[in-house]
Amino acid sequence: MTDIERHAYDVVVIGAGGAGLSAAIEAHQQGAKTAIVCKSLLGKAHTVMAEGGIAASLGNLWPEDNWQVHFRDTMRGGKMLNHWRMAQLHAQEAPDRVLELEEWGALFDRTGDGLISQRDFGGHRYARLAHVGDRTGLEMIRTLQQRAVQLGIDVFMECTITQLLAGNGRIAGAFGYRRESGQFLCFEAPAVILATGGVGKSYKVTSNSWEYTGDGHALAVRAGGTLINMEFVQFHPTGMVWPPSVRGILVTESVRGDGGVLRNSEGERFMFNYITEYFKAETADSEEEADRWYEDKRNNRRPPELLPRDEVARAINAEVKAGRGSPHGGVFLDIASRRSADYIRKRLPSMYHQFKELADVDITAEAMEVGPTCHYVMGGVEVDPDSQASTVSGLYAAGEVAGGMHGSNRLGGNSLSDLLVFGRRAGTYAAEYAASLGGDRPRASEEELAGFERTALAPFSEEGDENPYALHKDLQDLMQGLVGIIRTGEELKQATKQLDEMKERVRRVTVEGGRQYNPGWHLALDLHNMLLVSESIAKAALERQESRGGHTRDDYPTADPEWGQLNVICREADGGIEISTQPLPEMPEELKALFEEK
Repeated sequence: MTDIERHAYDVVVIGAGGAGLSAAIEAHQQGAKTAIVCKSLLGKAHTVMAEGGIAASLGNLWPEDNWQVHFRDTMRGGKMLNHWRMAQLHAQEAPDRVLELEEWGALFDRTGDGLISQRDFGGHRYARLAHVGDRTGLEMIRTLQQRAVQLGIDVFMECTITQLLAGNGRIAGAFGYRRESGQFLCFEAPAVILATGGVGKSYKVTSNSWEYTGDGHALAVRAGGTLINMEFVQFHPTGMVWPPSVRGILVTESVRGDGGVLRNSEGERFMFNYITEYFKAETADSEEEADRWYEDKRNNRRPPELLPRDEVARAINAEVKAGRGSPHGGVFLDIASRRSADYIRKRLPSMYHQFKELADVDITAEAMEVGPTCHYVMGGVEVDPDSQASTVSGLYAAGEVAGGMHGSNRLGGNSLSDLLVFGRRAGTYAAEYAASLGGDRPRASEEELAGFERTALAPFSEEGDENPYALHKDLQDLMQGLVGIIRTGEELKQATKQLDEMKERVRRVTVEGGRQYNPGWHLALDLHNMLLVSESIAKAALERQESRGGHTRDDYPTADPEWGQLNVICREADGGIEISTQPLPEMPEELKALFEEK
């Protein structure tokens, strides 16, 4: 065994996005010796790509808004499959977390009265997204990062965690390596918080950055944890499809919230054809009424472009399949004909500059070609709603890697407030758990560490015939084609069979060179995580025989009330993923009563 760099902490946070930073700050403030380990550089977390805003019922524009309405919107958006307690805590605590962020130095856009400005987003009854232009995620990370650095929290940048350490069924720490040098690392800690984000790099067209390879999901499963509702993958309706230089890059929902409309190749504003009965009462049902809504948002109606994301994505997909798509397989998102150039540049500065510089597309003068892009996974590590504790003692999860909060579909803006609310809660309870152990802390054995090292180095010693880049491409093609936005049972069975074959292929992956600066080696290790997560998505999707939220089955096109009462659970068994179901927790009567109100 080579020399291993060793560190000892009370709490180790894996990930430095909004959830990870929030968790680390809180754990530190609770007195725990805390470290942050991030795969990229500090400040480059995927949270910075969340542009629209932070959903919180501050009531600055709509005094009628409150946590009960936000809770109801979140549950309805998730098609009632959310864990009610998580949705309740989120709605109740989000306003305080936004105000706390402001106290730490976040600079929000303001109303004429000097209050934090709030904007509209799909599925929200009221305008409730606190925002900083279209750079909200960036401001959030800047603020949290500055706070963490000010507190003196240790940060290990450009490090990948490959295994969680466990002793007698309890977390003992984490094992990984420095990406630059290949130096192995061992973090001894009784509490680990997963804040690793999502799984999008398993798909060919995604808004996700390179870090999103399902690391946290896979780490939890290998440590004995469970995943919940992995079949629910959100395809954001508006990712760029053309030009190629920006394919998959997100066009924030703020474009539609600020007046942008969707049109097909015939120039028709087609979303009026897809208003479901479920949303008809709150959605404008004519173009004239929708235009009036943009001018007078107090009429409490919204244009159909601001239906929940799963509804809009399916509508775009249907238009393309019907032959009414744009030349490159999407539809047109037009704000140029509806807002002045000055308005667009002021309200959407990042969108304007990004597409002008990367693709020579001027959104103040022309429509964008957009289509669904893999954006977010609603499923994740099964956690206790109050503490964010997983089923493994000492292991916690927060943010996108945790499941339950968003049900079958996440509303825009709920992601950033989710990071703040549950990141803080994970930090609180992880610190309390570590303190409760005293000196009774589990330790990883030297034999266990040696085994992890051998596993990590295996791609150098294998005399196989598989290239990690070729295998990754095949995986992305499979997931995009067979486990994408529209699914069938036969295609899902085909996908699981091919994934089994890929699991054999990954054992034959070979990389050349040394451990220093070797991206092929990094990908070879990431592939194990992506395959495990992809298998979880495919098998869970095959199990759920209905269409709901981010899961659409062509062979089961409607929602089934019985499936609406069940969660799908994934756990590791015999080297693969085993599927089971469990009933949803019962919602208290006082919360059920909220859905009887208009």
